[in-house]
Amino acid sequence: MRVDTPVSVERNTSLASSALAAAPAPAETSDQAVVAVPLASVAAEPGVKITLSMEGLARSKEKDKNKDIDESDLPMTIKELLKMIRELKMQLAQKMAELQAIMQSDTDDETRQASVQALQNQVSSISGALSSASAQLVKAMRDSGLSQQQSATVSSLMSS
Repeated sequence: MRVDTPVSVERNTSLASSALAAAPAPAETSDQAVVAVPLASVAAEPGVKITLSMEGLARSKEKDKNKDIDESDLPMTIKELLKMIRELKMQLAQKMAELQAIMQSDTDDETRQASVQALQNQVSSISGALSSASAQLVKAMRDSGLSQQQSATVSSLMSS
């Protein structure tokens, strides 16, 4: 490692001190110092630690779950519709699970009935959006003139 300008080592003194302790004495030439630092001693201690929030983790997983759609050879409009349909299916499954949990809960009948009614309205709304997105997909597929292979790709992506 070659140091041409002064460097502050206040931020990670444990890393700097362990690296310098393991290093041989610096060889000085004119006004430049050269310090040999063994790679193993530097790599043994992490310098930066990154943590993601729950939202960040969800977004990173979200990108992975649509990777198969993104990597397909389909037109962009069809890819976007497939992603929307996948998201709506996930939301529908989530609401149905919530509905099932509320129906089995031990809350009083009036509260449970109000919650069930609200969730049924949400399920109905999501189902309508899913039907609309599916119709848009069929129209986009017809308008795009997809090959048989691309149509098969759409079918397989719809089922996954």
